[in-house]
Formats: sequence, C-alpha cells, structure tokens
Amino acid sequence: MKFEGVRRSSDVPNLTPLIDIVFLLLVFFLLTAHFVRDEGIAIQLPEAESAVASDDDLLVEVLVDAEGRIHLDKQEVPSDQLERRIRVALDGKEKKWVTLRGDRGTQLQIVVSVLDAARRAGAESVDVVTEKP
Repeated sequence: MKFEGVRRSSDVPNLTPLIDIVFLLLVFFLLTAHFVRDEGIAIQLPEAESAVASDDDLLVEVLVDAEGRIHLDKQEVPSDQLERRIRVALDGKEKKWVTLRGDRGTQLQIVVSVLDAARRAGAESVDVVTEKP
C-alpha cells in the first residue's frame, strides 16, 4: 500500500488573513476617529516654553479674543457681568479653577480685569493657557 505524502502548494505564505486584519483595523480607526472641527472662537494663543496640559472638564474657561471681547462658555459676556457669570459657573464645582485663553494681541488691561473678576468671584486658581512653540 502506498500513501500519498504531504503536498506543498508553495513556500509563499498566505497574506490574505493579514490584509483582512489590516483592513478591519483601518475601518475601525476611521469609524472611531473624530473628524469634527472644534467650532469655537479663533484666537492665537501666546507661546510659553513651560506650557503643560490640564484637565478641561474641571475648569471654567474665559476666552478673550483679539478685539477684546470676553467669552464665558462660548457666549459673549459684557465685562460688567463677568464676575457674576464666573461666580455662577463656579458654583457647585469641586475645584474652583478658571482658565484664561487670550489672543496674543489682547490688551493687558482686559486680561487684568478678567483675572481680577475671577478672583473676586471666588476662583482658587486662575491659569493662563499658552501653547508650546
């Protein structure tokens, strides 16, 4: 009785499963990636060598654009109402932190008035947001 030996089709490995997995990973990352552009107020942050990242969920954000307009939670706020609005935003938060994002061309007097209003509203910490060069 004669047995047939193991046949070898070729020495080239089958790449089909590898291609399938790479394709599935590509589809997964495309579906889970966020391609939504953050619609906000356009500002150019000042640069600082010592910039560090922070947790934005715990913070109240005040933004000052190049024209000197003040925004709190993406809504424009008159400067005379800023302290009251910051106090309301800080109410109920565990950490009373305020971040200030200001355009490079913002006048220093406006920044100082925002810092002063945040302190009077009860902010424990006021951080100025910058970006690394």
